[in-house]
Amino acid sequence: MAERLERYTVAAVQAAPVFLDLEATLDRCCALIEEAAAHDARLIVFPEAFVPAYPLWAWHVPAGQSRPLRELYVELLDNAVSVPGPAVARLTAAARAAQATVVVGVNERNAEASGTTLYNSLLYFGPDGRLLGRHRKLVPTSGERLVHAQGDGSTLEVFDTPAGRLSGLICWENYMPLARYALYAAGVEVWVAPTWDRGEPWLSTLRHIAKEGRVYVVGCCSAVRLDDIPDAYPFKSALGGSPWVNPGDSAIVDPDGKLVAGPLHESQQILYGDVDLRQVRGPRWQLDVAGHYGRPDVFELRVDGRSRPMASVLRDGSDVGATTSSAPDTAESGGAAAAGATGRDGAAAPGPRAQGDAAPR
Repeated sequence: MAERLERYTVAAVQAAPVFLDLEATLDRCCALIEEAAAHDARLIVFPEAFVPAYPLWAWHVPAGQSRPLRELYVELLDNAVSVPGPAVARLTAAARAAQATVVVGVNERNAEASGTTLYNSLLYFGPDGRLLGRHRKLVPTSGERLVHAQGDGSTLEVFDTPAGRLSGLICWENYMPLARYALYAAGVEVWVAPTWDRGEPWLSTLRHIAKEGRVYVVGCCSAVRLDDIPDAYPFKSALGGSPWVNPGDSAIVDPDGKLVAGPLHESQQILYGDVDLRQVRGPRWQLDVAGHYGRPDVFELRVDGRSRPMASVLRDGSDVGATTSSAPDTAESGGAAAAGATGRDGAAAPGPRAQGDAAPR
């Protein structure tokens, strides 16, 4: 792994994708990575489901209107990301050229099984271009369940990177206290919170997580104008008369819950802030929720970090697992993991995955 950085610049990319256009959105994503790197950003974070777009129609097209929902789903599926695949290869090359740790929200196709279900996922790339791993959103929120499936505990993990011990949750996953605690117990220092949410109380949520976990928090949202949605989509008429479908409100927060930068409102640009990882350690003298402020004698959290393949194959009387893996192909499945947390069978859960560990092929 490259040398750990104690101080560096982080970039929250508040931009709009090229709506439901995979290749054009990847072009924009790679250009924005290059721009952020030119401003010396060593950690670059993109919004929730940025590639090729957050499925905002889920909040405006009623569930009973199956024909338009099917049409939109097919278009999103055709422009979704497979892991591994050509889109991932482009992003790894961009991270390597930038020599930065990059986190990108994508709509991920379940390439390990049917190839026709989608996950709301985060992809983590190291500055050497390696795909460190991914996180699939555990619980799609409300209307999102018309589009995205549920992830499992195998992708709930912390990555050891030059930018610190890095992890996070997507949008309203951040309201799941047990998921937060699992990552605190795994030693997270820098927390990414890609989202479609904005305003209050979301900004208060970012500040609370920073204060609770004594972590830096990078909240990153797409800033989407009405003009960013092509007129060809009938649901556009339901988005209202405001020029902004989503004003953004990306923000960077320090471990005391104070704003470092932002919120960035009604603007499509990159928000920069400074991180000093030494500031993570000092505040934990007073409050370390997964250390001296925890009470494992009173409370017990067990995290099931096993993947849940759709099918397993028996050969010669032995279960050899799924026909293809439901997580990036690594020497160890990684997963859920909290130092001291245990799986359902009582075994210790695996800890954070280092950048130098076996990477997806």
